[in-house]
Amino acid sequence: MRITRSIINLFGWLFSLGVALAVIGIIVGFLLFNHYSKDLPDYSQLAQYDPPTVTRLYAGDGKLLAEYATEKRMFVPLSAIPLRVRQAFISAEDKNFYEHEGIDFGGIVRAIRDNIINYGMGKSLVGGSTITQQVVKNFLLTNEKSIERKIKEAILAMRISQVYRKDKILELYLNEIYLGQGSYGVASAAQSYFNKSMDELTIEEAALLAAQPKAPSEFNPKKNYNRAKERRDWVIDRMCDAGYITKDDAEAAKKTPITLKSRDNAEVAHADFFAEEVRRQLAAMYGEDALYEGGLVVKTTLDPTLQDYADRSLRKALIEYDRRRGYRGPMTHVSLTGIKDTFARLERDHANQIFDGQKLAVVTQLEDKRASLLFDDDSRGLIPMGLLKWTRRVIGDGQLGPDVKKPADILKTGDVVLVGPVADEEKKQAKLSGDDAKKAWNLEQIPEINGAMVVIDPHTGRVLAMSGGYAYGATEFNRATQAHRQPGSSFKPFVYTAGLENGFTPTTLILDAPVEMSQGENQPVWKPQNYHEDYLGPTTVRVGLEKSRNTMTVRMAQIMGLDKVMEIGKRFGIYDEMQNNFSIVLGAEETTLLRLTNAYAILDDGGKRVQPSLIERIDDRHGATIFRRDTRECANCKLVTLSGLDKDAPPPIPADNREEVVDPRVDYQMISMLEGVTIRGTGARAHLELKNIVAGKTGTTNDSRDTWFVGFSPDLVAGVFVGYDTPRTLGKKETGASVALPAFIDFMKSALKDVPNKPFRIPPGIELVQIDLHTGIPTSVQPPTGPVIDEAFLTGGPIYIPGVSPPPGLAPSPNPDGTLPQTSVNPGGGNGDNFISVTPAPPQEKTPEGGTGGLY
Repeated sequence: MRITRSIINLFGWLFSLGVALAVIGIIVGFLLFNHYSKDLPDYSQLAQYDPPTVTRLYAGDGKLLAEYATEKRMFVPLSAIPLRVRQAFISAEDKNFYEHEGIDFGGIVRAIRDNIINYGMGKSLVGGSTITQQVVKNFLLTNEKSIERKIKEAILAMRISQVYRKDKILELYLNEIYLGQGSYGVASAAQSYFNKSMDELTIEEAALLAAQPKAPSEFNPKKNYNRAKERRDWVIDRMCDAGYITKDDAEAAKKTPITLKSRDNAEVAHADFFAEEVRRQLAAMYGEDALYEGGLVVKTTLDPTLQDYADRSLRKALIEYDRRRGYRGPMTHVSLTGIKDTFARLERDHANQIFDGQKLAVVTQLEDKRASLLFDDDSRGLIPMGLLKWTRRVIGDGQLGPDVKKPADILKTGDVVLVGPVADEEKKQAKLSGDDAKKAWNLEQIPEINGAMVVIDPHTGRVLAMSGGYAYGATEFNRATQAHRQPGSSFKPFVYTAGLENGFTPTTLILDAPVEMSQGENQPVWKPQNYHEDYLGPTTVRVGLEKSRNTMTVRMAQIMGLDKVMEIGKRFGIYDEMQNNFSIVLGAEETTLLRLTNAYAILDDGGKRVQPSLIERIDDRHGATIFRRDTRECANCKLVTLSGLDKDAPPPIPADNREEVVDPRVDYQMISMLEGVTIRGTGARAHLELKNIVAGKTGTTNDSRDTWFVGFSPDLVAGVFVGYDTPRTLGKKETGASVALPAFIDFMKSALKDVPNKPFRIPPGIELVQIDLHTGIPTSVQPPTGPVIDEAFLTGGPIYIPGVSPPPGLAPSPNPDGTLPQTSVNPGGGNGDNFISVTPAPPQEKTPEGGTGGLY
């Protein structure tokens, strides 16, 4: 009896203690809740979730060009996230997500129990935090591991669950969570891990993504395959237990190995200089925050095919010039032991400068007729003596170094060299056959010289390709937009265009003879000379441009006035301001390749203003267009419905209200003369090697420091610049024709290979007259003594010059006999005199005006 009473008393005491502890717990819990409820973050911000998202650049054909982000994320609404993906994450992170109110107390107890068991068996541990708690931690709190943070997390989780729908919380979670490989959110992770959209993910792929939130680095399949597969299979089992998938599906998924897939190289456009220029423009337009966090979708003007042609053509031209200067030496020299580390370092340092099958090799043996090579994979090769003829050095400004008679004259055992594949034609020339032909490699080197190429659509100003140098990895400096260099004779077409506006015709005679100009008191006399220091006497304007005669160009500027040259340079957008001295007429004023190429695009488009643009359209993260390149009005371009569409009607044409930069008739005269440059002049190699009609102009500066060629077909413009980054001579015999023109030709061969050949468009107000090329006299007046060409002469009203005369009108009606009205020519006589002439005017002279400097 006494024992029974003691037991009852004990239970009573325990019950009382339990009640007391419960009361105390409630009081303490209330006090803690009240204490930690103070100063909690405002969770209303979750309603306006606007996360940092990736800005993406796309090429004109839709290929991805570049991504910029502080957090690589693509926001996707929950409705667009497949059910399988949602179920995978719920199974892995919070199986009772749709049942609890932010805190899963039963789940916490089960997690404690399961972790005790799993720890003893060496299995993965499970977490106790719900998805809602993780949203709170990621959005409102820090990752600090403390009791205080967990209490605040629990309080906020319960409050958020009372305010927001479960789907909203899950949407926040699936877009915010970090899933490894630099990816935030499930959409970005699906691309990073599998190169798939979410609706393409399989069970096992969705499970692998759902395995990542716990520890992305620990479950990275690239680094810890077994741990990643174990965690993935655990998620698959949880999906099966929850009834989301069948047992058969689960078993099949677990048997599937983890297979990651990067983005296919064919899906990505490669144009690093172009992309960097767009990035700079976006940062200037919208700021760094919008660029890296704003989720902009940018459609660029890039044509990936033309970009590839431009990159290859520029590299080929730079390599060809560099080889003419001879071999400079190995990349480094090593002992034959420990070369693996050297290969790895050099390949890492020069990764972006090695192209088209090039490899690093070490010279292991030298013989009279070959050099033996060893590659980093222990394979062998050789460089035949027959492929080393180019290696003879050029010293200084053209002096040849010693003959190369055997490989040992330029190579040493232990030299680490760059080699490239040997073309079949080269093997034939070197008389290689059998095993030697199979193992043969070319000795190569990374060029010291550099350059740029720009390709523009002349009708829109869209920049279709931009190569800012030999290799982007070596530097981000874009020589197409950031290098200010002297254009030399490639500026002359604009001097001659000013002449055509001011009384000269293509057949006007100008004296090609020595000229001297005073540069002021106590200054030497400026004596500009022609490139070959020869003179032709009285010569037509056309031949002067085709042959790039410096003294004729200076005399033309003297006759019409330097102010007209300065005005036209600014009108075409080549310069903002120009020096007031005569050296500018020979291209002494610095500009960029992009600006000069765009000026040629204006010529190619009939004299209409075009602005170079790398960006076609920009949409914000919500899909609204915030920038559009083409702002022309088009009344019938937008259709609300298809019901009123007339299938037989011609397509609507947007209004073209662009500024006339130059009279289209004068513009055509210049195009015709520039076509002559590529047929008979300094760019004649273009006519010999291209099947399509092109026009253009070479440019070479003093001491051959800068070389240029800018040219065009009726629908495509390409400009090339080549020179050392720190200006120095390229050599006495190197010119725009020998260095830059080959890149243009090589590019146009590829770009125009499937384009029908067609002539340049002739505007109204032009009459073609057959003339003697050398005298400029029409064949109807005097029998020719040399080649005969069709020369372009103007008919109709006065020449249009912006700000000087009204826009050009239509050509007048023909005379009763079918001829057009004719006017005599008086060079230097002012606007309106560039019209059909019976005989060329005599050579003109005028007292020289002041000026300094000068180029050849």
